[in-house]
Amino acid sequence: MTSPISLDQLEAKDDFIRRHIGPNEADQARMLAAAGADSLEDLTGQIVPESIRLDADLNIERATSEADALDYLQAVARQNKVFKSYIGLGYHDTQVPNVILRNVLENPGWYTAYTPYQPEIAQGRLEALINYQQMVADLTGMDLANASLLDEATAAAEAMAMAKRCARRNTSMTFFVDENVLPQTLDVVRTRAEYMGFEIVTGPLETAADQDVFGALLQYPGANGELRDPEPVIGQLHEKNALAVVATDLMALLLLKSPGEMGADMVLGNSQRFGVPLGFGGPHAAFFASRDDFKRSIPGRLIGVSKDTRGKPALRMALQTREQHIRREKANSNICTAQVLLANMAGFYAAYHGPDGLRTIAQRIHRLTGILAEGLEAKGIHIVNSHFFDTLTIDPQGNRDLILERAEAKQINLRIDPKGTLGISLNECTSREDVEDLFDVLMGDHDFNVAEIDQQITDQGTTFMPENLERSSDYLQHPVFNTHHSEHEMLRYLKRLENRDLALTHSMISLGSCTMKLNATAEMIPVSWPEFGRIHPFAPRSQTKGYRVLLEELDTMLRAITGFDAISMQPNSGAQGEYAGLLAIRRYQAAQGESQRDICLIPQSAHGTNPASAQMMGLKVVVVKTDAEGNVDLDDLHAKVADAGDRLSCLMVTYPSTHGVYEEGIRELCETIHKAGGQVYMDGANLNAQVGVTSPAAIGADVAHLNLHKTFAIPHGGGGPGMGPIGVRSHLANYLPGHPVVGSMLDMNDQGSVSAAPFGSASILPISWMYIRLLGAEGLRLATQVALLNANYLVARLKDHYPILYTGRNHRVAHECILDLRPLKAETGITEVDVAKRLMDYGFHAPTMSFPVPGTFMVEPTESESLAELDRFVDAMIRIRQEIDKVGRGEWPADNNPLVQAPHSQQDLIDDWQRPYDRQTAVFPLPWVSQGKYWPSVNRVDDVWGDRNLFCSCPSPDSYIEE
Repeated sequence: MTSPISLDQLEAKDDFIRRHIGPNEADQARMLAAAGADSLEDLTGQIVPESIRLDADLNIERATSEADALDYLQAVARQNKVFKSYIGLGYHDTQVPNVILRNVLENPGWYTAYTPYQPEIAQGRLEALINYQQMVADLTGMDLANASLLDEATAAAEAMAMAKRCARRNTSMTFFVDENVLPQTLDVVRTRAEYMGFEIVTGPLETAADQDVFGALLQYPGANGELRDPEPVIGQLHEKNALAVVATDLMALLLLKSPGEMGADMVLGNSQRFGVPLGFGGPHAAFFASRDDFKRSIPGRLIGVSKDTRGKPALRMALQTREQHIRREKANSNICTAQVLLANMAGFYAAYHGPDGLRTIAQRIHRLTGILAEGLEAKGIHIVNSHFFDTLTIDPQGNRDLILERAEAKQINLRIDPKGTLGISLNECTSREDVEDLFDVLMGDHDFNVAEIDQQITDQGTTFMPENLERSSDYLQHPVFNTHHSEHEMLRYLKRLENRDLALTHSMISLGSCTMKLNATAEMIPVSWPEFGRIHPFAPRSQTKGYRVLLEELDTMLRAITGFDAISMQPNSGAQGEYAGLLAIRRYQAAQGESQRDICLIPQSAHGTNPASAQMMGLKVVVVKTDAEGNVDLDDLHAKVADAGDRLSCLMVTYPSTHGVYEEGIRELCETIHKAGGQVYMDGANLNAQVGVTSPAAIGADVAHLNLHKTFAIPHGGGGPGMGPIGVRSHLANYLPGHPVVGSMLDMNDQGSVSAAPFGSASILPISWMYIRLLGAEGLRLATQVALLNANYLVARLKDHYPILYTGRNHRVAHECILDLRPLKAETGITEVDVAKRLMDYGFHAPTMSFPVPGTFMVEPTESESLAELDRFVDAMIRIRQEIDKVGRGEWPADNNPLVQAPHSQQDLIDDWQRPYDRQTAVFPLPWVSQGKYWPSVNRVDDVWGDRNLFCSCPSPDSYIEE
C-alpha cells in the first residue's frame, strides 16, 4: 500500500516552478554528480562568495498557480477604465489586424527569437525589417531608414546628437526645438542636451533659423494639430549649414507632402498607429530616416541586402552591427535593444492594407475630423488651428469644466492643454457615432447630422489642408505592399517568414549575457488584454488604477529582489537604464556641489553600451585593466582611482563579471569607489545569476538597471522590445526620471524624463509580474541555482574538448562560461565564425561570439533548458570539435570542409556534389538532427560585400530568381 500524499505535496507536483525549470530533480542529481557537487546548495556555496550571499529568503509571496495568477491579474486589469481616447500627442487607438495579432504578437515563433546577428537563420525577421525600412523611407520621402528606435522622444534626442556630428562646418552648440513639438519629446531632448553641452531654444517653427543653431527639430503636423509648411525654414537652415530634423506622423504622411520632398535631413516619429496597441505608452517602434549622406552616422540598426556564397540575395544587419562593442565610447549611440517585434507589426500592417487601404484609412480619419470641425464652427466654437489632418484644438470659451464633465459621462478622453484649450485627435477606430458623441460633449444640444455635414463638404469642395502640402508622390509600390491583402495570403506570408527564422520554439539559444530563457505562455497572455493594451499613456489617473496596482506591486517585488530603496520603470531598454542610472548619479553629485566629478571607470570586460552611455552623459571613460583570470585588476583600479582624485564620478561594473565569474574582490572594489567619493553602477545584464542568492545592494552597488527582457522573462522579440528599469539606493531616489505630462503616480518627481512614456513599455510589465508571482521566493532562488548548475554541467562536459577561458573560486563558472576557440584557429585555421555557422546545421543558434574576448564563445544555457537539450548542444559541440580535428589532421582540406562551407541549405543537396565529405555529414551530422530538421534558407552571407555595396531597400522580387 502506497503512503498517502498530502494536499501540499499534490499541489507541488502541479506547480509552475517545475515547468519553468528545465531539469527535473533526477536530472539535477545526475548533473550535480557530473559537476562534482553534492547538492544545489553545495554548488552555490562553491561558486558565490560568502561575503555577498543573502542570509534570508526574499521577501516575496510564495509561488502562485498559473490560473490563480491570471485570475488575480485579470481583476487588477479590470480596474483600468478603457475610455475612447482622443488625447493624441503621438499616441492613437488603432485596429490591430487579427491575423497579425494572433500570428505575430501572440506567436512565440516571432517573439522568442533573438537579434538577427546570425543572418542565415534570421531571414524572415530581416525581410520583415527591410519591409519596415522601405515603408518608412517611402512615406517620409527619405533615402533610407533604420530598423526602428525605442520611441519618438528618444529618436529626437538621437537626431539632435546626429545633427551635431553631421553638421561639421557648424560650430554652434545650440539646438532649436519647435514650440509645437510633443511635450514629452521636448523634455527628453532637454534631458539629453544637458550633459552633452547643448543649449536648447524654443519658439515658433518659422523662427528656427533666426538664431545661430546647428540643427532644428520641427513638428509636422504640430502637437496642436496645426499644419505649417516647414520647407522655407528648412531652406533657411541649410543656408546656415544647420540640419533640419522633422518629427512627423506616418498616417498623416499618407495624405501630406513628405518631409523628404521639402529637403529634410532627418525624419522621425512613432509607428504605433500602424497596428500596435496603445499599451499605456509602449512598446512601440520609433522610425528614423535620413539622407544617404548620413548613412554611416544613423543610430540603431540598418538592414541591408548582401549575397550568400551562391550569389543569392541575402539580408543582414549592416554597418551598425554591435558597433558599441567595437567603437565603445566613440559609438554613434548606446542603443542595443530596438523595438523589432513592433516594427515588424507596423510593416506587416502596411503590407496587409497596402497603399490604397492605408490611404483610405487616412482619408476616413481626415474626413471625420473635417466633419467635426465644420459642425463646431457652425456652432460658433473657435478652432485654434486653421488647417489639420486629424487633430483639432478648440477654445472652450469658459465651458471647459462642463465639456469635461460631459466627456467623462460618455467615457471620452480629450486632451487638456496647460493654456486652457482642449484637443481632439481622431483615429482609425473613430466611427460616425463617435463623432456624434463628440458633438454632444462639445456642444450639448445640437441638431447636426454627420451624413448631412459630409455631403455639404463634398458639395462645397471644402478642404482642410493647405493645397501646397497635399501629397502628390506615390509610395509603397514594391510588390510586398501590393500582394498580401487577403487574410489567407497574409497568413501564408507570415508563416513563410517565420519558417526562415530560428527561435526558442526550435532549440536552445545559448547566448551568453542575453539570457534566452523560457517566455511562458501564461506570462504572455495578459499582454493582449484590452484593459492593458487600449490605455493611453496620458489617461487620467482615475482610469489607470489597475496599472497603478501592477506598477506598485512590481516595484515592491523588484525592490525585494535587488535590495534597493526605489525603482524607476521609465527606461525602455537596458541601454536606456544605463543612461538613466548615470543621469541619477550626475544629478546627485551636482546637488552635492560636486559637478566636477566627470570620470567614469569601466573594466576592459564591460559591455560596449557602458562606455557609450558614459560618453552620452559627458563622462570621460577611463578603462580599468583585467588580470589573467579575467577579474578587475584591483591594483590598477586603485591607481586609476588615485589618478582621478575628486573628479571620480563612478565605476560601471557587471556582476557576475562579463567573463562569467563571481569576482571575489567585488566588495573591496565597491568600497574603494565609495571611499573616493564615487558611486557604483552595476550593469544588470547578469542578474539572472543573482536573484535570491545575492543582490546588487548586497554587493555594494548604488544603482543598477534590470534587464526585464533577460532575467524577468520578457521575450527578446527578435531584437526588442526591451525594458531596463533602474533601482537605486535612497540617496539617489530623488534623481530618478520624472515626466512632464503625467503627474504623480508612484511619487514621480519633477526631474527630466529619459523616455517618451512615463513608465516606458508598460504593457509588457505584466510579463515580469507574472514571472515573479508564478515562481515566488523559492522558485526565483531555485531558478538562479539551476542556471548555475546548467552552466557548470556544460563546463564539466566540454572542458576536455574546448579550453574554458575563465573560472572563479573552486574552478567554477557562474551562469555562463567562455569557450576559447583561439587555439583551434591557430592550429587549423577554423574560426569562431565557422563554428557558429556549422552549429546551424545542427539546429542551434551560436553562443555569443567574440564577446567579451575575440575568438571565443560565451555560452549561457539558462535555467529553462532541459538536460536532454543541454546534452544535444554538448553532443553538437563535441562532434564539431571532431570535425575540426579532421581538418587539423589533413583529412579534409582547409578550404573545403563542413565548417567553412556551413551552413548547408537544401539547395546544396540537389547540386552536383563535389565535396570531400558526404551529404549526410553536411546536413544530418548526428542522428537526432533529422528529427524536425531546421534548414537555413540561405548559405553563408557575405558581410563585407554587403557593407561595400550598401543597399537598404526591399530588393526586387526578380533578384531572388536563380539564374
